[in-house]
Amino acid sequence: MSDEASTWVLEPGTELIIDGEVWRVETCLPHLGRVTLIGDVGAPWKVQLSELIHRPGCRPSTRTCKDLPAASRGRQPKSMTDLQPTQQEHVMRRLQHIREVETGYRSGDPDAALPHEPLPQYDPETTTLTQRRKAKEAELRMARAIDPALAKSLALHRVSLRTLVRWDTARRRLGPIGLSDDRWLREATGHRITPEVREALFAVRDESLRRAKLTARDRERLIHQYVRETFGEKTKVPSYDVLRRVWRDWFGSNGGRQRYARSAAMAQKNATGRHVVVHRPGQVVALDTTVLPVKILEGVFGDPVSVHLTLALDVYTHSIVAFRLSLVSDASIDVAMVLRDMTMPLPMRPDWGEDMQWAYPGIPGTLVADFAGYEVAGLPFFAPETVTTDHGSVYRNHHLVEVQRVLGTNIKPSRVLRPTDKKAVERAFGAIQSLLFALLLGYQGVDTADRGVDPEADACLTVAEMEHIIATWIVGIWQNRRFDSYAPSWDPGGDHSPNSLFAASMTQSGFALRIPSPELYYQLLPSHQVMIHGKRGVKIKNLWYDGEALDPYRGKLSRRGGKAKNRYVIRRDPRDPCFVFFQDPLTHDWHTLRWVGLPEEGQFPAFSDARVREAMRELRKRGLAPKSDSELLPVLLEVIGGKIPVDQWPTQLTKKQRTEHAREVTQAAAAAADRPAGATVAQSAPASIPAARTGSDDGKVVPLRWRERAEQGQDAVTNERRRRREIAVPERPAPPPQDLSARLRATSLLALPDDDFDDGTDATAAAAAAAAQEEVSQ
Repeated sequence: MSDEASTWVLEPGTELIIDGEVWRVETCLPHLGRVTLIGDVGAPWKVQLSELIHRPGCRPSTRTCKDLPAASRGRQPKSMTDLQPTQQEHVMRRLQHIREVETGYRSGDPDAALPHEPLPQYDPETTTLTQRRKAKEAELRMARAIDPALAKSLALHRVSLRTLVRWDTARRRLGPIGLSDDRWLREATGHRITPEVREALFAVRDESLRRAKLTARDRERLIHQYVRETFGEKTKVPSYDVLRRVWRDWFGSNGGRQRYARSAAMAQKNATGRHVVVHRPGQVVALDTTVLPVKILEGVFGDPVSVHLTLALDVYTHSIVAFRLSLVSDASIDVAMVLRDMTMPLPMRPDWGEDMQWAYPGIPGTLVADFAGYEVAGLPFFAPETVTTDHGSVYRNHHLVEVQRVLGTNIKPSRVLRPTDKKAVERAFGAIQSLLFALLLGYQGVDTADRGVDPEADACLTVAEMEHIIATWIVGIWQNRRFDSYAPSWDPGGDHSPNSLFAASMTQSGFALRIPSPELYYQLLPSHQVMIHGKRGVKIKNLWYDGEALDPYRGKLSRRGGKAKNRYVIRRDPRDPCFVFFQDPLTHDWHTLRWVGLPEEGQFPAFSDARVREAMRELRKRGLAPKSDSELLPVLLEVIGGKIPVDQWPTQLTKKQRTEHAREVTQAAAAAADRPAGATVAQSAPASIPAARTGSDDGKVVPLRWRERAEQGQDAVTNERRRRREIAVPERPAPPPQDLSARLRATSLLALPDDDFDDGTDATAAAAAAAAQEEVSQ
């Protein structure tokens, strides 16, 4: 929850969330330190103010928090994706005016200035902020006088000096969404339906379930017929549009999902030809991905594979502030996690010594460790201002647009035919290759002609080992390496390293010790706007998720306005579809929702969205239509297992299939490592992948994990079948005790054994033999 939402203002009518229950303040006597609370049921509760403030499970409700925007009270926080495309344009237009008032430029950047900027009345060197605001007020007033209709269509027809101040304050506190009008995202109260029309809607609903598929027009005519014949012609029926919206809200729609609005493309600025001098850490961070030139072993089957290395390099200090290894090309979620790693200190590792710890002057290492909660390594961390990337599609999708809004950074693609924009990170790749990768087994060289005899056979490092080697090399060597040609402008002839430059910048301009909260992980995940089903939970990507956190909101509308009206926002990590995350509208706490098809006991093998689509194709091919995810589980496990016996896995699985399994396990492990502590109750993949062992006759022994992976799948199917049998078969009552004659017959030495009656014995002969045995025993 933001700091504004956590402010305690105890006055009559204020709502508090105490141990999951809603309480309302009836009276508050601060001079006596006493508060009287009223709940939904029961008698009033009189409690001391000190006890209430220090109670762990007590938090203020967002519905009565006056510091929050009206569109976020009692609802999930508003965002730019809630606005219509025209409303987004209005917000961006208002942002341009605010930037011009603040800096004198519509873009806010002097390097991207228009030919006529800055105007004399907006020149920050000759005018004050108040003078520029008054000039902007006069400009908008003149525009309203010339064309009132145009000013109203641009949502600029009611702008005063006070409005400009309020916009600027909201923009600094909430970002661009603070410039939106709360009336655009007003509370979705629904439509007023009379009892007669409500009865007609449910009657037609029952009728439509028994008939063939009806269109919305057909349902409207049946509603009119029911109302006319039951209540008379004078009863008023809402219009077709109202009935269609109410039907969709109450019973759902027969069509597809609502499409997400297309994200506004970032406007590319014309190159000014001016050279930008970077003079502080975090001002520009270069981000790029390349194929690692070293063959490594994936941790499932031990096959040599190629991985992708993503680097984030601070242009000013040339510090490698973050990196990632992935078995597949990076996606938007990987880039988001790299940006998150820049803002968080790197934890110390067990085999690192004191020379690897935080040693920058100005802030003691113990203070940074207290803020972070662990021992911190000597690697800079900060919130980046501008991130320069290439023109890949992964950097220009709607998810990254939302990520840069959350982090407060600006992701800009490099200019076309301008290799100098990313020369720093490109040079870093070459330096790491010559200083580290060339010395490792499995190195492929810079060209096929320079490649070794068999680099795949030389591979001996796993993904975890390679990641550890790179991290150790960056902290221990790269950050202390002397620059040859990247000396700062204020000391061209001095000896400097990334660590010394960062320490000097801390001495000159200070350091903002801002460590993001663990909740940042959830805010960087892709969002889905869905409805909460009363019994099944939420459906995302053809999978149902459920949890106890949804109980207070089952069958209820979210009351969020805007484009996704009355829908809830669910966050999902594409690397591990076993879990999704839900933010409580009242407390803003995050809760983990499990896939309902996930077994309750044991571990489930990792899978991805592609594996789910493959399972659905298999179901359609077989002509099956599962009613729940529990029926989907065996097919999914069969697809993951390769549809062959376990003993034949190492010999019959193709290399492509083994690589797919290894990618899924690695991605699930990375997602589990990024999640905050305590976010999940179980993991969908092994928490760690064992590294390769060296020292054998051939120099390497790689533990193959295909057998354990198959046993996980078999155990999951066995546990699921046992659970279904326990549910389907009721508990049998205990048999009554045997009487004395039965016990004597059972212990008699003259009794014939049961094996004498085989399958071919007649039932009559068996009965006669039993009677003879009873006579002998008597």
